[in-house]
Amino acid sequence: MNSRNWVYLFTTTLIIGGVSTIFIGFGVEWDKYSSFFAAFDIVEILSIAVWLLGVGFIFSLISQAGYFAYLTVHRFGLGMFKSLWGPVQILFTAFVLFDLVYLRYTTFAEQGDSLVPYIIPALLIFIYGLIVAYFKVKQTNKLAYIPALFFMVSITILEWVPALRANEKDWILLMIFPILICNTWQLFILHKLNQRKAKNS
Repeated sequence: MNSRNWVYLFTTTLIIGGVSTIFIGFGVEWDKYSSFFAAFDIVEILSIAVWLLGVGFIFSLISQAGYFAYLTVHRFGLGMFKSLWGPVQILFTAFVLFDLVYLRYTTFAEQGDSLVPYIIPALLIFIYGLIVAYFKVKQTNKLAYIPALFFMVSITILEWVPALRANEKDWILLMIFPILICNTWQLFILHKLNQRKAKNS
């Protein structure tokens, strides 16, 4: 990737992360912020929006760091495991999903709590990963399915760890959606940037 494409990817992902967090933040804590809209308190609304924008920038940077780390790991995995890299990614994805449920349940659940609320987030992320991987294959080829699924599930969950450790519902929701949006954008746009670079070469 040349510097122009890298700047485009960085800038667009940063903006997407920041803007999406503003809308998600107001949605997640609408009960808290609705009074400002009812009173048409522009100064308070803008100050909250700027704060959420900054938080979104941080989420975007976490997403980008995770994506470039994944690209490095992917190249390393192909070189080390060769044809076995696909199954290794599947096993690792299953392990991360299991840990998302098991570790959160054993750490935060109280006696008598149901396991279901801990399973649902893992299941939803997995389903979303399947959908994104499907469309990634439609854009590229069938070899992209497992890497796309691995990135959208495993890397997303690893990026989500700071909010998961805090175990505060608002922060968990506030972080996961921008991360998913940024990760999806990067996954879909990278091959287009590479194609543009090849045409211009």
